[in-house]
Amino acid sequence: MRRRDFIALAGGLTAWPLAARAQQDNRVRHIGVFMNLSEGDPDGARWIAALLKSLDEFGWTEGGNIRLDFRWGADAEHVRKNAEELVALNPDVIVAASAPAVLALQQATRKVPIIFVAVTDPVTLGLVESLARPGGNATGFSPAELGLGAKWLQILKEMVPALMRVGVFHSPNNSGSVSQFAIVQAAAPSLGLELSVIDTADKSAIEPAVAAFARSPNGGLLALRIGENISLRDSLVALATQFRLPAIYPLRTFATAGGLASYGPDVAEEYRQAAGYVDRVLRGEKPANLPVQVASKFQLVINLKTAKSLGLALPQTLLATADEVLE
Repeated sequence: MRRRDFIALAGGLTAWPLAARAQQDNRVRHIGVFMNLSEGDPDGARWIAALLKSLDEFGWTEGGNIRLDFRWGADAEHVRKNAEELVALNPDVIVAASAPAVLALQQATRKVPIIFVAVTDPVTLGLVESLARPGGNATGFSPAELGLGAKWLQILKEMVPALMRVGVFHSPNNSGSVSQFAIVQAAAPSLGLELSVIDTADKSAIEPAVAAFARSPNGGLLALRIGENISLRDSLVALATQFRLPAIYPLRTFATAGGLASYGPDVAEEYRQAAGYVDRVLRGEKPANLPVQVASKFQLVINLKTAKSLGLALPQTLLATADEVLE
């Protein structure tokens, strides 16, 4: 009997690879997970649940044949410490969110495989040699093409037709931030918008800059997708609320935290896909040979409660196209 026929008789071709390939030996494999949110954050919990569910579908079960160690937080003071701690645990593979986390991990090790999520433009950041051939110990999933910058402005203008000025949460010393800002800057004139930079690298200067920006009318805010902004999520949302400024953000987690709207890829889906790469690495494949995958589907999330608090009557056409409306 041919091997293929035997497998089919033994239980079916569809179920066998997922359950069996993770059980080729009795070793408990060790996975490190570096999250770019605070421990207990609801979105972080949702992303971890997506990762674990997908790992389970590949035959890797927490408490069974895998164990996981977590590190949380994106503030600069803890990123390097968390990276060094995870590497010291000698895991078989690390799943890491955000560019600062991956940069810190690569400074700590060039041997432990790293599967990243939520990293925009990893080639420019030097994390991989190319998308097709990463070449080092890291690969993963990049959430957005740089062209999203124009879409952010377009949505913000559609929500607030009278909009004339946009304050951009930007970190000029961050290469990823510079690339994204260049796209936003190129798109602004066609929408009749004037841009102002609010530098998020200097935390003490952010609130005074927003306060100064808010003194003139017809303004709104835009947060680029960079580690500095993600680590400051709650502060940036609070400032938009305090100064009654409509704002667009790059991640759903900003909208669930009270931000007006977000547009970007589904990060939970990135974690689900990351489980597939973890599976392949645990079975012997090298990150250097696994191409970086770029998101092709994006979701618009609108916080209707925040819109009402700002006195905005959002166009029904926009609400109809939203993937999720939070009330």
